[in-house]
Amino acid sequence: MRQLETIKLFVEQKAFGVCTWLGSKMGIKTERVRLYFLYATFGTLGSSVILYLILAFWLNVKNYQKEGRRTVWDL
Repeated sequence: MRQLETIKLFVEQKAFGVCTWLGSKMGIKTERVRLYFLYATFGTLGSSVILYLILAFWLNVKNYQKEGRRTVWDL
């Protein structure tokens, strides 16, 4: 049981963070957002996966912009 919790924590920290971000913006639990994505995926035959990937890309770009530009001399 301890291994499952460790794996779950690792996946939640290293995943894109889309559900966590949406949950915090809308004020609902992350698990609930994940369930909605799951239901929407089955209901729309996978088109919500495209939305998820677009949001993940957007959040990733947003994180890089926050860090600022790095030069070759910045280590």
